[in-house]
Amino acid sequence: MNKQECEQLIEEYLAWLRKGLKAERLDQACELTTPFLDRHNDHIQIYALKKDGKIELTDDGYIMSDLRTSGLEIKASEKRQAILEAVLNGFGVRLDKNRLVVEASQSNLGQRVHSLVQAMLAINDMFVMAQPRVVSFFLDDVQAFLDNNKIRNSPRVKLSGRSGFDHTINFLIPKSTIRPERFIQAINTPSKGMISAYIFGITDIREARKEKSEAYAFLNDSERQVGGELIDALEAYRVKPALWSNRNQYITELHN
Repeated sequence: MNKQECEQLIEEYLAWLRKGLKAERLDQACELTTPFLDRHNDHIQIYALKKDGKIELTDDGYIMSDLRTSGLEIKASEKRQAILEAVLNGFGVRLDKNRLVVEASQSNLGQRVHSLVQAMLAINDMFVMAQPRVVSFFLDDVQAFLDNNKIRNSPRVKLSGRSGFDHTINFLIPKSTIRPERFIQAINTPSKGMISAYIFGITDIREARKEKSEAYAFLNDSERQVGGELIDALEAYRVKPALWSNRNQYITELHN
């Protein structure tokens, strides 16, 4: 893709985002409906309320409550709590009782909305399990795969894009003498929303860094098949769709 095509992608993504955003007033708060979908195919919603001279953005407890009703209790495991804290810290979001919360001002409101939505998608995806008794998290599996095969990596790297938005990448493999830097995202429940967000993030980062890079999406196909439409979308924007069932075929190229 040339520079003009890359810039057009950003414009088309932002146009899709604007078209899918809806705002309604609820008492003293605003309800913002986004085009991103959760695992139930419901649109993710966030709420904004002016508080002490700032704007508080929150999911009003939706994500954590949904995970609990699905049979996943975060507090039951120190490991789960540690993973949750790492995700929240990566996006600059805090947990207030049951709510995901981030504070914003007029000058950084767009970035803070973006961070909260990313955190909601990441937590929803990371902790979704096909069966309540499954104890392994996909992100852990990908980390173990990289470590066991001695693939050097930096986990949870935050990078800025041309748009000014920050994007959190699960793993960054620094460039070597023969390979460029590589980005890896672990996607537990592949969906249009998750794939679209990753494609936008990678394209935005590439535009800002102005250097050659490779991107991978590790897709968990352990419990379900990953549709061809998602694969085609990734390949169209130079992201390698790495099915978890075929992960061993990527060891050499990630190791170099």
